[in-house]
Amino acid sequence: MIEAIVTDIEGTTSSLSFVKEVLFPYARTHLADYVASHADEPQVRTLLDDAAQLMGGTPDRAAIVEQLRAWIDADQKITPLKSLQGLIWLDGYRNGDFTGHIYEDAVRNLKAWHAQGYQLYVYSSGSVQAQKLLFGHSDFGDLTPLFSGYFDTHIGGKREAESYRRIAAALGLPSDRILFLSDIREELDAAREAGMATRWLVREQVPNPDAEHPQVADFDAVRP
Repeated sequence: MIEAIVTDIEGTTSSLSFVKEVLFPYARTHLADYVASHADEPQVRTLLDDAAQLMGGTPDRAAIVEQLRAWIDADQKITPLKSLQGLIWLDGYRNGDFTGHIYEDAVRNLKAWHAQGYQLYVYSSGSVQAQKLLFGHSDFGDLTPLFSGYFDTHIGGKREAESYRRIAAALGLPSDRILFLSDIREELDAAREAGMATRWLVREQVPNPDAEHPQVADFDAVRP
């Protein structure tokens, strides 16, 4: 019996185009100015230091910014980058530069599942802060009260089974009582290896009944 549902964001609750055409360009455009204005703040300084370590040396600030931009362009799931993006997006949401895109069917079903007593969680490569901003400033208002918790790559990579075992331990539930929703097969493979049930979101496609995981076109077809 499923007791908790863990959902991905990009391509699952939210459109890939919003992330790639709105959020990523916004972070790239404002990155240098944000770093220049906030580099002395402890949180930002730590993230810049983490990025420098990943670069394998002691690069200057300009080199770090250029590397961060390159990681954005390559859609790299690098923790300090994701955390910095979240901080930059915070300004964007607060300034009203954009709101978070969520599919209507996702909102409707998340609300229904919450009302039915399912525990809802988010697991995304974007930082926990970025996740809360997206759902907190969505096109449908503040959706954060629906969720019991959030996970990002601090718990591990999304294509690693151990990450899902850690999530199950954090939830205090057997893995087979958790349903994971994603649009990425490799993530679903890892979740299934950890013992979770899975549903493969294939929005704007026809579900394949012979796929490795049960495929659904939207949240209306998900049956916990």
